[in-house]
Amino acid sequence: MLNKKRLFLSPPHMGGTELSYIKDAFQSNYIAPLGPMVDAFEKEFSSYTGIKNCLALNSGTAATHLALRELGVGINDFVLASSLTFIGSVTPVLFQGATVKFLDSDRKTWNMDPNLLDEELKECANNGRMPKAVIPTDLYGQCAEYDTIYSLCNKYGIPVVVDSAESIGSRYKDVHAGKGAKCSIYSFNGNKIITTSGGGMLASDDAALIEHARKLSQQARDPAPHYQHSEIGYNYRMSNIVAAIGRGQLKVLDERVARKRQIFKAYVDRLRSIPGIEFMPEANYGKPNRWLTVILLEEDKCGANPDKIRLALEAENIESRPIWKPLHLQPVFQNCSVRLNGVSQHLFKRGLCLPSGTAMTDSDLDRVAETIKQCVESNN
Repeated sequence: MLNKKRLFLSPPHMGGTELSYIKDAFQSNYIAPLGPMVDAFEKEFSSYTGIKNCLALNSGTAATHLALRELGVGINDFVLASSLTFIGSVTPVLFQGATVKFLDSDRKTWNMDPNLLDEELKECANNGRMPKAVIPTDLYGQCAEYDTIYSLCNKYGIPVVVDSAESIGSRYKDVHAGKGAKCSIYSFNGNKIITTSGGGMLASDDAALIEHARKLSQQARDPAPHYQHSEIGYNYRMSNIVAAIGRGQLKVLDERVARKRQIFKAYVDRLRSIPGIEFMPEANYGKPNRWLTVILLEEDKCGANPDKIRLALEAENIESRPIWKPLHLQPVFQNCSVRLNGVSQHLFKRGLCLPSGTAMTDSDLDRVAETIKQCVESNN
């Protein structure tokens, strides 16, 4: 194994212009947080997504936290959120002293089930206590069913915060992922489709919301010659150097989406003959970026479960990962309410994420596929 190149799940892939932006930042001596690169990155990201106002931050979690703070989420409030997602989607709810109630996924998209959302909102209305916000996640780069979710929430005046951390470059119908929500969240973590090493973006068409969130992200300093603070803020700013990387990455985003989708197709072509294997479906309303290629395994038919495949891949120095463990099953959320249909638990039991780095070669893909095939054959 030591002689075999490590295949990571979704490693960074530089486009070639990042270093020139970094050099510009160094030459300008804007090394500390904020600066011209941050300003430019926000404007370019706004232009790309079509969302009017963007705020560059040090993580997607920080962006979610500021969104919930701006929406007034606090003690005695609750928020509805997808269960099948990364924990950073919902921990900011707890930062604000509120509670979270989880909603299960639908089978055709793996995202928040709009039917469960409808049922939950009707019950909340009957009980006279509505959620302060709804947070659907765009899972593995596929947009949630925005039109239905927005319509249901608008009926009750509930703001939607779309967690688009995994879906930069994805489309819902003819718009970019996250557009149309009160706030949308993006991540530039090291494993995302484009990266700044670490970072995030809060986006909204509400200029006043972004303006105040910007103040909060800079320790809520009041406009004064001295340091004066009339409210509590945070140190959530993005570094000018990090933003320089982001500007270079944004230039190759469309190429990265195209390559991710090619990788997905290559896996389908190589693995479709295996009985009991299927892939994450593609909703008919959009174009996902296929951030990760995800498979489902039916052990009775293929003879192997996700963990057997994962261990077989690891033995060949290939990284893979189980699907997100639903948050309602996490010990830290054991006391939270949940509205279930069984889909997320079913997906977690059967699902595995395959290496999907955009610099993968055809021989890399062959290596992954052959390892999976050999594992299946050895168990039959």
